[in-house]
This record gives sequence, C-alpha cells and structure tokens, in this order.
Amino acid sequence: MSPLDISLADLIARLNEELPEADELARISEARLRAQTLSDLGDQLLDHYVSKAKQGGASWSEIGDAIGVTRQAAQQRHTPTPFDRYTNLNRHSIVLAQEAARTHKHDSIGTEHLLLGLLGEPRGLAYEVLMAKAGSEQRVRDTIEAAMPPAGKKAPRGHIAFRPEGKEAIEQALRASAELGHDWVGTEHALLGLIRTEGSPAAQILRDLGFTPDELRETVSAEITKRSATHGKQ
Repeated sequence: MSPLDISLADLIARLNEELPEADELARISEARLRAQTLSDLGDQLLDHYVSKAKQGGASWSEIGDAIGVTRQAAQQRHTPTPFDRYTNLNRHSIVLAQEAARTHKHDSIGTEHLLLGLLGEPRGLAYEVLMAKAGSEQRVRDTIEAAMPPAGKKAPRGHIAFRPEGKEAIEQALRASAELGHDWVGTEHALLGLIRTEGSPAAQILRDLGFTPDELRETVSAEITKRSATHGKQ
C-alpha cells in the first residue's frame, strides 16, 4: 500500500478534468511534464531527509546504506547546492519554474520562469507581496507571459539548465537573505533576487508592476517582522 494519500486514478482524473478537450497525444505530453515534476519533488523529499540525517550526525556510509547506494554515490548525489537554505515553498517554486520552462518549450530557465514559479506558490510571502501591489494574479501572469520568448519546437527532457541571469538571481536571493540577517532563503528573498538582477526580464516585469528595489526590500523586511511569529518561514 502506498504511504502517500494519492493514487494513479487521482492523477488521471485530475489531468482529464483539467484538459477535457485535449486529445490523447496532448495528454501524453502533459502527463510527461507532470511525471517530471513528481520526480523533482521526490528528489527534494530525499534531499530534505538526507540533510536532516547529516545534521543529526549520520555518516555518508550510513546514509548510503539507507538509500541503497555506496557512500561515494550518496555523497556525490547530495553535495551542497545553492538551494540548501531554501525553504520548502521556495524549492517548490524552483520546480514550478522548471515546469514552466518545459511547458513553454524553452531549453533554459530564465528569470521570467522563476517569477512564474513564485506566482505558482500562493502560500509564499512573495505571492502575497505581488498580489498586494498588482491587485490580481492574472495581471502578473499576463505581464510575464507577454515578456516570454517564443516557444521552442518541443519540450526539453531531463534537467533544464539556468540561464546566466537565472543563476545571478539565485545568487542575489542568497545575498538578500544574508543582508537581512536570515538563515533561510524564502520566496520573499527570491523576489528580491529577481528585481536585483539588472537587465533581466523579471526585473523589468517587476518595475512595470510598480516595484522598486528599495521599496521591495522595505516591504519584505516589514512583512517578515510582522508575520514571522504566525506564518513562519515562507
């Protein structure tokens, strides 16, 4: 019996419900995208508990045994990444950004995809900040879609690399977190990272929506102070 409260029938029913007029070939393409997303989330789940085990003093040999691989394989698979301090919601936004790139048939992840990822995580503080300024999710989504490059010929398979500005946005998010004295990188820091990435599509989109770097930083700082006690890390 699966330990997860989800079944193949649930996945099929949801896909059919969301794409009622699609033919079977279109549903195959969508099913592949969703399967990749599930795989990405599974990797994040495993990474989460590997990190917990390491913090608890487990050796790489013990972790390898638990996973069913050698010590070397476990250590190589779970080497530190820029996402180690990312909150679960922010990691999910990265998965959504990758899915957005696939959906638009783009072979790399740019800042516009990262912004779509944040928009797809309504539990995150970044989403709340975006809604407070823009007024509606549809307005933000339409602005992002208008800035998207043309779709490619086919959706890429496997890992999708970040474009240089996407990597810079991730680095800027880490810096924003450090500047605010935080030990986590949430969706709010990711939003700050995007507007700080000068010349990027996301930075221009945020400015078009009425944001400025300084104002956004002040808003994020104030919201974290006000909500951390009840909402926790977002």
